[in-house]
Amino acid sequence: MSGVWVFKNGVVRLVENPGADSLQGSNSRRKVLVHTPSDDVISSYAVLERKLVSLGWERYYDDPDLLQYHKRSTVHLISLPKDFNKFKSMHMYDIVVKNRNLFEVRDM
Repeated sequence: MSGVWVFKNGVVRLVENPGADSLQGSNSRRKVLVHTPSDDVISSYAVLERKLVSLGWERYYDDPDLLQYHKRSTVHLISLPKDFNKFKSMHMYDIVVKNRNLFEVRDM
C-alpha cells in the first residue's frame, strides 16, 4: 500500500499513489473489495449490504446522500457514497479496518 496520508478538516485519509493517474493514464490498476471467507468480489452495494448485515451491521437512513452502517457493539460507522461508481479504495479500506479478517482490498 503506497500513498500519502492527508489530514483535512479533522479527517485523515490515504491518497494512493498521488500523481500516478497523470503518469499512467488509464493503465492504473483498479481496486476491488473481496469478502475473504467466500472469496466474493463486492460488485454492488446490494452484495455488500448482505455481507455487512450478516456481520451485525445495521443501515442508517439519516443522510440521503450517503449509505451508512453502524454496528451496535462498536462505535464504528461506515459511510459510503450513494453511487457505487464513486466507491473508492479509501471506502474499501475503511470496511477492511472495521471488519478485520473478513474483507480485503485487491488489485483487479
